[in-house]
Amino acid sequence: MATTAAVQPHVLVFPLPAQGHVNSMLKLSELLCISDIHVTFLVTGPTHGSLLAHSDVGSRRFGEKFLLEKLPDGIYQDNLHTLDGFMENLNTLETVGRPFLKEYLGGGRRRWPPVTCVITDGALVSLAVDVAEEFKLPTIVCQTISVAAFWCFVCTPDLIQSGELPIKGNEMDLATRVKGMEHFIRLGDLPSFCQVQNLETPIFKALVKEKLQTARARGVIFNAFEELDEPILAQVRTMCPNTYPIGPVHAHLKARLGTNPPSSNSLREEDRSCLSWLENQPEKSVIYVSFGSLAVVTREQLLEICHGLVNSGQRFLWVLRPDLVAGENGGNWAPAELEEGVKARGYIVRWAPQEAVLEHRSVGGFFTHSGWNSTLESIVAGVPMICRPCLGDQNTNSRMVEAVWKIGLDMKGGWDRVTVENMVRDVMEKRKDEFLKRSEEIAKLAGKAVGEGGSSCSNLRRLVDDIRSMAVSPMKTDLLPQMDVC
Repeated sequence: MATTAAVQPHVLVFPLPAQGHVNSMLKLSELLCISDIHVTFLVTGPTHGSLLAHSDVGSRRFGEKFLLEKLPDGIYQDNLHTLDGFMENLNTLETVGRPFLKEYLGGGRRRWPPVTCVITDGALVSLAVDVAEEFKLPTIVCQTISVAAFWCFVCTPDLIQSGELPIKGNEMDLATRVKGMEHFIRLGDLPSFCQVQNLETPIFKALVKEKLQTARARGVIFNAFEELDEPILAQVRTMCPNTYPIGPVHAHLKARLGTNPPSSNSLREEDRSCLSWLENQPEKSVIYVSFGSLAVVTREQLLEICHGLVNSGQRFLWVLRPDLVAGENGGNWAPAELEEGVKARGYIVRWAPQEAVLEHRSVGGFFTHSGWNSTLESIVAGVPMICRPCLGDQNTNSRMVEAVWKIGLDMKGGWDRVTVENMVRDVMEKRKDEFLKRSEEIAKLAGKAVGEGGSSCSNLRRLVDDIRSMAVSPMKTDLLPQMDVC
């Protein structure tokens, strides 16, 4: 039998074109580059332009082993916060991305050594695996959502069979039969895409399919760490034995670099003036308010939040994106009676350097949409959370924050001014010591996980070794070594 020839490992990374997905998968890519693996990062044209305009990805930060590659035009990228917009994005990624991937992996656009492995976003598994299999290339899935939310998706067929889905109007507080999570996950805590009334809804069927398709890949990467999600990871491994929990990736990257560089993966321009404002505030006195890059609110909801923040009497740093209010883009939003309170205790920016903000000594709480990157960044910084989920995996994440990890409050349902005021005061005053103590305990676990000899450090080393073992001559891929199949 002929012996396969080792070649330079080269990974094609294929993220969904949304801030949270791109951010975490770029950090994964940088970890791989540090480990002497070539990475091509494949993004849409608008994402490519935003990264070059607002981040330092175009610099030599990643070294010579990183290439930012652009997909052809024609991929829909608007209104990703809506079911229709998200579905259109997936459809156009399929129609435009599939032929491009075939051409790229076939060598038609080769600028580097041949691709030896594909790492695909968890929402694009079928597309990536189908094409990679044509060229006998291994695929690894990167799930950018939480472990808990991923497992909820996987268990969805069981919930349909048991009659729990679709959810009836008054059943949101009922416990579910999600394996291993029966004691704390309610129907209202399932990912928003699972809460559709019509199970034939295209986005519901597509996302459940993609999560189940993960079993076709060689393994699955999670931006998580064993100590945070150990019981649920045990459930995931019944389906995907080969898992790599390597997170929190932003903390892992800092640990590997040994520094805290002012790098950014932002698709928006960051306003760093807020860091100067924070310097003049007392320790743990500021609540940071941000609902991420996609979530939208109504004007009425925005005003209720504003009333609640002002009435709480707390200092606040608030990210108000121009597109935060549904159907509007900028403009005046605060009534005159609130302006004085906002000016006296608040500071408003359009976009903030979030990791630096959460790590600042003045920040004592985070009012968040519970996106997974934001949740992990808050965990690493030891900052308690007030969670108001909006879409995707955020329902599940917010429940984990309150009921399992006990590092904050879950604001499901209404977000009237009284609720906002009371929860802000709970986190910043009444239960401050309780939440800070628990948050600091989990932050230490996260730091230990990414340190030398920690669980995430070991899992990253195993991932790198496995990627290297996949790097064989393309002429002899029939002799690809046998590995655990996820």
